[in-house]
Parts: sequence; C-alpha cells; structure tokens
Amino acid sequence: MSSQQRQIPPLEVRESATCMCDHGDACSSFAPGHALHLIQSRLAAATPSEWSDAIVEHADAASGVVLLRTLADGEPVAVWNGAGAALVLTPGAPVSLHERYHVLAVGRERFNVLRR
Repeated sequence: MSSQQRQIPPLEVRESATCMCDHGDACSSFAPGHALHLIQSRLAAATPSEWSDAIVEHADAASGVVLLRTLADGEPVAVWNGAGAALVLTPGAPVSLHERYHVLAVGRERFNVLRR
C-alpha cells in the first residue's frame, strides 16, 4: 500500500531583489541598465556593423537617464544606466549605441543600458 503524496503549494515571493546601485554601491546585477557582462561586451564587439553613432543631448546624473540623438536618422533615444554612464557624459559628446546587445560606448568605456 502506498501513501498519497501531499502537494506543497509554491510560496509567493513578497520582496523583489534590488541592485546595490540603488544604494549608491557598484551594480550587483547584469540586467539591462546595470553592470556590463563580459559576454555582452564581446558580442557587441563581434558585431561592429550594428553600432549606431549618436550625440548626447542630455545626461541626468541623479536619475541615470541619458537622452541621445542618432546621427543616421535623427531619432531621439532615451537610455538608462545605473552604473554611472550619466556621470561621465556631457551634452554634445559623441557616443555609439549597440541596440541588440544594449551597450553604450563612450570612448573606450562600455555601459549596459536599458532603452526607455
């Protein structure tokens, strides 16, 4: 005679994980807009034809939002980064954006961005 197995219902998650950049520390997440993963950086470097050049229109260091204007079609693009991209950017600065892999290139620096 076998006993019936009792199903244990899944527990609900009541708290959401927060990244350390929310508290002023270095990013502890590789989600879009947070720390740049090495594989993400290498994939973007391996697909050079997908970069698009842009000019910074506005960079808000408090919120991490950067407003770009692409050179190809003049489209405005708003991105967010919690790892400090807005701290190093000034209006008029040239940048490159890799939309497929969510990478913003500022000179030799690379940032993981979230398109807004």
